[in-house]
Amino acid sequence: MAHTQKVYKVKDGKKTKQFTWRVKYKAPEGHVPPWLSRSGFPTKKTAEDWGAEQERLIREGTWIDPDKSSTTFGEFARIFMASRKKRGRTVGTRWDKLETHILPRWDGVPLRKITWFDVDTWQQTMGIADVSRGHCVSLMSSIMTAAQDAGYITVNPLFGRRRTTDTSGDAARPKPPKIRRDGGARPEDAILLAERLGPAIGVHVLTTAFGGLRWGEGLGLHRDNTLLMRRQPWGSGTFECPILRIVEEYAEYTERDDTGTKTGYVVRLEPTKNDGSTRDVDVPPFLAQLLRHHLQDWPHERVFCTPSGRPWLRGNWSRMFRPACDGRPAREKRQGVSYRGAWEPILPGLDMRALRALHDTLQSELGVKEPLAFEAAGHRRPGIKRHYQKPTAAMRAERLDGLEETFWRAMRNVGLRAMWGRVDLRKHPTGFID
Repeated sequence: MAHTQKVYKVKDGKKTKQFTWRVKYKAPEGHVPPWLSRSGFPTKKTAEDWGAEQERLIREGTWIDPDKSSTTFGEFARIFMASRKKRGRTVGTRWDKLETHILPRWDGVPLRKITWFDVDTWQQTMGIADVSRGHCVSLMSSIMTAAQDAGYITVNPLFGRRRTTDTSGDAARPKPPKIRRDGGARPEDAILLAERLGPAIGVHVLTTAFGGLRWGEGLGLHRDNTLLMRRQPWGSGTFECPILRIVEEYAEYTERDDTGTKTGYVVRLEPTKNDGSTRDVDVPPFLAQLLRHHLQDWPHERVFCTPSGRPWLRGNWSRMFRPACDGRPAREKRQGVSYRGAWEPILPGLDMRALRALHDTLQSELGVKEPLAFEAAGHRRPGIKRHYQKPTAAMRAERLDGLEETFWRAMRNVGLRAMWGRVDLRKHPTGFID
């Protein structure tokens, strides 16, 4: 029960007749110290009322510890990051957003003083893409929810709020797409690109375009998980097809410790990003043939890696990949430098993400049923149907037949009968073409 007492003021080391009131109230069970107090009330009643209100909040479970009430967003954000163990790349991405965009504005602001109006106003002024603004606000909201759960604030003012989108001036104009072509990439583009890059790299391109692997998943694919066999009952018999088993991926990021301090740049194998990403991907016959020949003379454990057996770094990959997509001028022969022919553009702006998107577009074009389309893309299907509808053998056969026909039709369209000019489809000894 809260109780009050007088607190006399002291002047020149002597107690005066002037006083204020202090209230003491019982802290929640297990709190140290068991009793808390607050001074400075002008009357006994205001002190008693304030103490009674604290005890009511304690009984209702909405009381905020005074030691926590002044905690700033930056202080709790660091507590949050140290306590939430995520995959290395996820941690790095979160710290990048905090250090670059969020903490410069909110580091010293007490959690209890953060309002949705201020956050929404701030995010509209950020000079970054709108989707990145959304990611920053989402991360802030996750941190504020954790602060609420930990008893630092009573409510997260950001939860469930809809951001205001700037529609004035140039903001309302659509941004030019990376690939300036209606419909995006075509199967023909993937084939021409694979042909240009040569067998060792080209088979990676085709596997992404017709298998839907993410960039890191492709780098992490082990030969022991390549061309395994799926066997599924189908009618009175059994459906069989080769598969790629996706269970891990390479991530490239700046590693940090619990305080956010950078400890170095790493390229590291990690589990797939979620349970939907761990999957078996059915492989159409043409791609199975290409992969089979690739594995026969590829000396490394990872199916898609550099000729030295190391995972591709994004920068190194781009230096080779971008000219193949965007085109390059001829290089004349001179001392110490060999001649290099010019490349006409295939599709400027094309990247591995666009090739993965091509796979999903083809699935939609072919009418692949949702249970299988989500599974093949590594997406977690939303809603209750995820639990009721499962991919059948008939769905799988229909998808593989469609992808196979799409590949050979595209081959005819570009005037090719076999990849890399070889009927046996064996890889060039160097893995590259000039």
